Amino acid sequence: MEGWGRYPRHESEVLDCWWPEALPSAVSSRAGLIGRGNGRSYGDAAIGEHSTLRCRGLNRLKSFDPVNGLLRVEAGVMLSDILRSFVPRGYFPPVVPGTKLVTIGGMIASDVHGKNHHRHGGFGEHVSELKLVTASGEIITCSRTQNSELFSATVGGMGLTGIIAEATFSLRPIGSGWIAQNTIVAKNLGDALQALQQTDDATYSVAWIDCLSRGASLGRSLIFAGEHATPDQVAQMPKAALFPPWNAARFSLPVDLPSWALNSASVSAFNELYFRTAGREAARASLVHWDTYFFPLDGLLEWNRLYGKRGFLQHQCVVPNENALPVLSSILDRFALSGKGSFLAVLKKLRAGAGLLSFPAPGYTLALDLPVTQDVFRLLDEIDTLVVEAGGRLYLAKDARQSRQTFEAGYPRLEAFKEVRRTTGADRHFNSRLAKRLGI
Repeated sequence: MEGWGRYPRHESEVLDCWWPEALPSAVSSRAGLIGRGNGRSYGDAAIGEHSTLRCRGLNRLKSFDPVNGLLRVEAGVMLSDILRSFVPRGYFPPVVPGTKLVTIGGMIASDVHGKNHHRHGGFGEHVSELKLVTASGEIITCSRTQNSELFSATVGGMGLTGIIAEATFSLRPIGSGWIAQNTIVAKNLGDALQALQQTDDATYSVAWIDCLSRGASLGRSLIFAGEHATPDQVAQMPKAALFPPWNAARFSLPVDLPSWALNSASVSAFNELYFRTAGREAARASLVHWDTYFFPLDGLLEWNRLYGKRGFLQHQCVVPNENALPVLSSILDRFALSGKGSFLAVLKKLRAGAGLLSFPAPGYTLALDLPVTQDVFRLLDEIDTLVVEAGGRLYLAKDARQSRQTFEAGYPRLEAFKEVRRTTGADRHFNSRLAKRLGI
């Protein structure tokens, strides 16, 4: 088995679950078990130490209350199915990550964040209740008022407290299926951070960074601020549907690209073209299809093959506000100097996370993709040192190689999480390759 980054690869017994009633016996009969949704965590978080329970079969929508927007679903329901069902009805999830091809259970376990974390927090903040299968096979209800410690540990807990069987969370009403987007051009990283500060009142805000620019242009960026468009705004586009359907992927990479395809020359050329082309939009506001705005990479199936058969690593860190400019500048400079090609480099502003192991913290998060090579691990170890010294941490849902020391330095509520694991027996029962590697 492997994660979306295709590194590392491990053997694990694979089980499938199709009905929530089958979860207790599946859980109680195995140790070293972890739940798995659609396999979109990048590293080894969804690979069981001994057994992996695939929960995609738990894919039923249970109920929806249009008065308060509460939706109850089984944990294997895909975000894409919710979007396909509810966007035409004028509702949108409170938080979405960079892909719609994830399950609700995985979104809770990772406490995913999106382009609106600075305003609305992570997905876990909008979950009102969940049902959890514990180590004993018991199904218990968890919320902020019922089994609250276990609830806090499960949100962002990477599946290490039990198997999420069901969840209830809120949807928000929207006026259309379009995003009114404003683009800001930032000449360097300092300008980019300032632009993210200036768009703090925007519902959505994210920066694309040219990760190979250096010197006075280090960290040059395009900041995309967005709001759900009103019906009046959409009416200005002739023949545009108020709630357009999702964009089905039309292309797929049939083979792995050769290792030399993504290099500093090819990525620099792409970055220059993208910076100039998208930068022209800065002069005017534009309406963008909701699918294109939130999930641009979903248009290319199996895009992880871009990095070749060895796979790739995503390094996503968060650095506190006061250290952001010097530390992120140093990270980008080292990255550009190495010549590692990454066509995806994203910067966002975060606030504190909700769960004991939630990744977000007040500051800025930078995500970079790197193909797996012999020398990339030393580069990332150097960057990890900068992050730790600045008081930051790495995102567990994207991690495939950080050291135990880096992890422990970044998560101050780790001991409280381990205590929940011990008292519920989860430490003897639920274990992923990530948990074994990091000593969780």
